[in-house]
Amino acid sequence: MKYLKKIGLNGRRAFEKLKVINHNKIRLVIKDYSTAILKNKKKIIKENVKDLKNIKRKHLIDRLILNDKKIDEIRHSINEIAKFKNPIGQVLEEWKRPNKLKIKKVSTPIGVIGIIYESRPNVTADVAALCLKSGNCSILRGGSESYNSNKLLANLFRESLVKNNIDKNCVQFIEKKERKIVDLLLSKMSNYIDVIVPRGGKGLVKKVQKFSNIHVIGHLEGLCHIYLDKSANLALAKKIILNAKMRRTSICGALETLLINEKVLSSHGKKIINSLMNSGCEVRVDSKINKLFKNKLKNAKEIDWRTEYLDAKISIKTVKNVNDAVNHILKYGTMHTDSIITNSSKNAKIFLEGVNSSIAMHNVSTQFADGGEFGFGGEIGISTNKLPPRGPVGINQLTSYKYIVSGKGIIRQ
Repeated sequence: MKYLKKIGLNGRRAFEKLKVINHNKIRLVIKDYSTAILKNKKKIIKENVKDLKNIKRKHLIDRLILNDKKIDEIRHSINEIAKFKNPIGQVLEEWKRPNKLKIKKVSTPIGVIGIIYESRPNVTADVAALCLKSGNCSILRGGSESYNSNKLLANLFRESLVKNNIDKNCVQFIEKKERKIVDLLLSKMSNYIDVIVPRGGKGLVKKVQKFSNIHVIGHLEGLCHIYLDKSANLALAKKIILNAKMRRTSICGALETLLINEKVLSSHGKKIINSLMNSGCEVRVDSKINKLFKNKLKNAKEIDWRTEYLDAKISIKTVKNVNDAVNHILKYGTMHTDSIITNSSKNAKIFLEGVNSSIAMHNVSTQFADGGEFGFGGEIGISTNKLPPRGPVGINQLTSYKYIVSGKGIIRQ
């Protein structure tokens, strides 16, 4: 516990110093970090190979592996983050009361942000850059499977901070691997950490949400749906659905349940299902769909409508209309990302207003559920909380605000 408390205290002290740092210096840190990653590319890949050799859960390889392309993507994200204007100290709203009281709503940093994550080393880079850019300090607890990659990426950031005469403890990486560290982080660190962000599988997120006595930003599952409406264009629908499911099956924005209007089951549904199977996707369908395939497909069970596969598997169901689709999503969805494919503006409106998703889409692949694709440079995660922030959490979502009230000797009668 002494180890964690020291990290917490370092984080709080670094945050107080960061408040008075000129934003141009923060921009320089992030640019220098991008350059450091480029210079150390071979070293990063070497450390990543160590992680890959030790991995026991083979399905995590896609998330864990770092190569030239992925490192270039990390650098692109960091360079985009560097370009954004300072989100702190912005006047979000201002107004004057009849009694001449002046009120301003001004953006402020949150403070110290703790991130607990699994397998993806790019999270280390994204989170460190996003937190610093938004005036926050970060405490990183990466998964043991990506320990070597994470440690090097975090240390390169700390070196960039030192180079620019900023406290290196603005970014800290927890090097101890013991599982109890996470328990202590969630239960004993509320005096030091302002927000916890879990990034990982259902087990991790559920644990964080259950045991944390610190405010949590995150999502439990990405059970994403697409509703294929009766007015949908077949070629467009096939393109969107195949991309949403098969582009990358392991991300939280991957399509998991396809809902098909019964009126286009034969004309659209059968062709799209065949395309999914030809692409190597296992389909699980309701009895109505299975009849079209002479009952040769796997029948979907109740559990399938509640399952985030994160694999080349999909559950497919027939619905009567857009309202039926919305009701299914309200029952089984996880408020992540849901999309409608339709040429009917009326049905699009019913769907987009009816679902409770943090991201609702029209004629768009659910794989766009990503902060980088939203123009945020990157994301610290996707939030399905009903209270803000919701959806991809980027720089502006990592801020809070305060009200500044001024006047000339005004007293309340």
